[in-house]
Amino acid sequence: MEKESLKKKTFNGMKWALLDNIANSGVTFLVGLVLARMLSPVEFGILGIITIFINLSITVIDGGFATALIRKPDADENDYNTVFHVNVLVSGILIALLCLTSEFIANFFAQPVLAQVLPIMSIILLFNACSLIQKTILVKRLDFRSQAYVSLVSSITSGAIGITIAYHGGGIWALAVQQMSRQFIMMMGLWIANHWMPTLRFSKKSFRDLFGFGSKILAANVINSLYKDMFLAVIGKMYTIRELGYYNRADQFNIIFSNNFGQIVKRVSLSSLSLVQDDETRFRHSYRKMTLYIGMINFAAVFGLSAIAKPLVVTLIGEKWLPSVYLLQIMSLYAALYPLHQLNLNILSIRKRSDLFLKLEIVKKILFIPVIVVGFFFELQFMIWAAVVYYYVEFFVNNWYTESLIGYGSWKQIKDLCPIFFTSIGISLAVWTLTLTGLPYLLMIFLQLLIGMLLYVAVYTLTGQTEFMEIRNFCLNKVLHRR
Repeated sequence: MEKESLKKKTFNGMKWALLDNIANSGVTFLVGLVLARMLSPVEFGILGIITIFINLSITVIDGGFATALIRKPDADENDYNTVFHVNVLVSGILIALLCLTSEFIANFFAQPVLAQVLPIMSIILLFNACSLIQKTILVKRLDFRSQAYVSLVSSITSGAIGITIAYHGGGIWALAVQQMSRQFIMMMGLWIANHWMPTLRFSKKSFRDLFGFGSKILAANVINSLYKDMFLAVIGKMYTIRELGYYNRADQFNIIFSNNFGQIVKRVSLSSLSLVQDDETRFRHSYRKMTLYIGMINFAAVFGLSAIAKPLVVTLIGEKWLPSVYLLQIMSLYAALYPLHQLNLNILSIRKRSDLFLKLEIVKKILFIPVIVVGFFFELQFMIWAAVVYYYVEFFVNNWYTESLIGYGSWKQIKDLCPIFFTSIGISLAVWTLTLTGLPYLLMIFLQLLIGMLLYVAVYTLTGQTEFMEIRNFCLNKVLHRR
């Protein structure tokens, strides 16, 4: 009964977390399609540069406290208030720092408009800092439903604002205001949904306890963000701003499922697996099941996206974005692993081994150096190919300790995932061949999706794939129950 209850909580959590991400990123993605038709790759390249500094700052603001709070079963008001005040203070410092350095950043990338846009967009950091505790409390409750509603409202409203500004010739400001208004509306919605209010309490003990665990998560996340942002910085510096725009748009297609699904996995698995962390057998069984569910869903999605990339990109945002297609198809090879990375790293958080988390990040980023070097000497596509090689090496590195911690390491995962991986590759190649037929793009996309789904159902049904049957039965029960 308890096992069934955990499965139900996990599926329901993933359902609402998926809806949350569809609202937060899916609607934003659709808005991005409209904006991509109204704006040029240059504006998106400029936004890509700004994103480097905003994302790194948000990582610092979090400080690993959110993870520490989620895995702490007895978190209290002292903990929440302490983290809230630290987040707001750090956000203020970072906003001031970005304002002071914006001129230098603009000169470094030879984009004068950055000196105007970056200081104003830095207000996002304060909105994010004020949202973190509200979101953390909802995650601890596995209340992804409230977050989904808030995300839907914020994404639709901010999207309408951005499109209106672009229509009136706002250029880069359409993208900037859309980003700022989305974060502001989301902040307000989370405060309304959660009803938690901060007080002036600050506990040194809470800070020491949470920071003791969270500091290593922070260091690991900062290192990871630095290297990810360095990848973008190299593109922005060594290639043209237009090429960065092509990369940015390809990445937006790429992350619409893989990264968002990875974030769902991170949030739901951390909460769900924490509930059974004291039962070793049940913990390992649940972890293995999650690995197979994730592989089945994500492999099909990212390789399917790669198969329909050309007709999809041209149909949605036009011929001017055609150079993004090949970049997107390369990205799909490493996007397949992203949610699995998130799941594997959560083991270290649940087992209270943030020290290993930090060590792994240091090792991985040393291994990432050749990717950066390739960017200095070769074309952009070769840099992305080098990233593909790196991410497959990273899979083994992330699993270095999972064998000793739970008895389910890299080779056992590969043995379980290989049939699903190659099934997805084979079906996607079959679907891709339709791009050679010369059919109208809309008809081509429809046939590709239909044939792809039919092939998956046929193959997994004939082979009796257990996890597919469980996912299918869960979905059918939900549909029948609604009726």
